[in-house]
Amino acid sequence: MFAQMESAGLEDLHFATDPNTGLRAIIAIHSTVRGPAIGGCRLIAYASDADAITDAIRLARGMSYKAALAGLPHGGAKAVIMQPAGDYDRRALMVAFGQFIDKLGGRYITAMDSGTQVQDMDAIATRTHWVSCTSRTGNPSPSTALGVFEGIGSAVRHKLGRHSLCGIRVALQGLGHVGFEVARLLHEAGAQLTVCDLDEQRCARAVQAFGARRVDPGDIYGVEADVFSPCGLGAVLNDDSIPKLRSGIIAGSANNQLAEERHGEMLHQRGILYAPDYLINAGGLVFVALNHARAPAQDISAKVHQIGAELQALFRQADALDTATSLLADQRAETIIAAGVQTAGECRESAANTQ
Repeated sequence: MFAQMESAGLEDLHFATDPNTGLRAIIAIHSTVRGPAIGGCRLIAYASDADAITDAIRLARGMSYKAALAGLPHGGAKAVIMQPAGDYDRRALMVAFGQFIDKLGGRYITAMDSGTQVQDMDAIATRTHWVSCTSRTGNPSPSTALGVFEGIGSAVRHKLGRHSLCGIRVALQGLGHVGFEVARLLHEAGAQLTVCDLDEQRCARAVQAFGARRVDPGDIYGVEADVFSPCGLGAVLNDDSIPKLRSGIIAGSANNQLAEERHGEMLHQRGILYAPDYLINAGGLVFVALNHARAPAQDISAKVHQIGAELQALFRQADALDTATSLLADQRAETIIAAGVQTAGECRESAANTQ
């Protein structure tokens, strides 16, 4: 485990258990160099403790990169709660998790993620103020989806030279809160959708609402489309899936889409334009961080809309250097984080002043 933490550049890893509520939670803090670490909390049934630890560590680094490229005064972290088996008191579980967060003294700010919702954040907020996405601040999913939509438009302009999404074919994987909203925005822009999800009811809703074509989850990679948009869980771009792809662009909301860093180079060698996940899906983090700082709504919206322009700049530089967009984005984020060492105190002071 220590080797895994070191290779990911993790600052620390925290564990909590509470036999009264069934809480078994992990908080992975990747960096606090630029300010308090921020990142969502997942509630998932993991196959093993090792799987939960690996998920938290990988996601935490992505959050640091996301915060750095978005210009936020935060580092990155991620929390996972291992979903208890059988019946359990969900509110009590979240209250116990809030106590866990509060003991970290502001090093970590939590938010919604896969499996958690606004009511969970409200329960956490009864024990700590280091939380966002409460009833007061709202759900970040629409902001994540808007940033992904902007990013898809940017990728289409760069790769296909088209300034409209009308008629663009999108194969969309995952119809959760973010994926379904991405589908809605694409449909309103005139895109043609092919969708999949493990939940058949979600697929049926998309077929009815957007005129989408449904395919089995295992067939989504081979769909002939202009854009493949992964909006489910991570590691979907791997040795098995990449050879199957029949899309020239990959742009979606899922975190950690690349199973390994080398898969970004594999996409580059195939001529597939990849929008790095932690850049295109940063809208939710922008919403969370700026809401926690009580920024005006118009400032949040403006920053989310900038995601498309930021991707354009990355695409152009990657073309000029003939390098993978994922590698270039990693290098940019690491440079920003390293430079933040000199101003860490200022970042922490700025974040503290927002409380």
